[in-house]
Amino acid sequence: MGRLHERVERGLSAMLVGVCEDDASIRRLVGRALERAGHEVLGAHDGGEALRLFGADSNVDVLVMDIGLPDSDGRDVTQALRSAGQSAPVVFLTALDGVHDRLSGFSAGGDDYVSKPFEVRELIARVEALGRRGRPSLPVVAGLVLDPARHAVRTETAEVLLTPTEFRMLAAITSRPGEVVRRRTVVAAAWPDGAHVSENTIDSFIRRVRTKLASIGSPTTIETVRGVGFRLT
Repeated sequence: MGRLHERVERGLSAMLVGVCEDDASIRRLVGRALERAGHEVLGAHDGGEALRLFGADSNVDVLVMDIGLPDSDGRDVTQALRSAGQSAPVVFLTALDGVHDRLSGFSAGGDDYVSKPFEVRELIARVEALGRRGRPSLPVVAGLVLDPARHAVRTETAEVLLTPTEFRMLAAITSRPGEVVRRRTVVAAAWPDGAHVSENTIDSFIRRVRTKLASIGSPTTIETVRGVGFRLT
């Protein structure tokens, strides 16, 4: 009761926080700290479990996502969740701390970035700050399901495998349905190590993704908005 009273005085409300971290000791540490702060915690140990637990109907308020997961890249998982309609803000946890790593995390739909080792109190403060902002509305991309562990996309009737680069390009575009996603945003998501790629290479990858979408009868495709970027239509 005292903890709840303290939270009310601070103007905070309890949240449901999803934590995806393969290191059990870190997952427990973060989970206990969040619970002590008055929040509920839903834990996942890899990307596959995160997709099952943190979907759009999970009601999580904030996600804490490790990037180095055993079955997939946390950035790919985040993009898949975004494409499925999950709009909760995301804090990435990672040992990677380069500029390109941070930029690729934001391009993948992340809202904040905390490097390991980290101070737990700072992480909790960042989670609560994101929770206070609330979640934006995000329409669901009908007809497509992205699988970051297998780098695959499927419809109700068929599935096709993508290369990691193709998957990240598609995920970056589908994570913002109806919006024009700028070319530089797609490039940052597709090449997280900061590679320099030509315009022809980008367009070639987009054509390959379009072909694969058509092969599974996708109800949507990728439109090129000349001079700007790409949009799901």
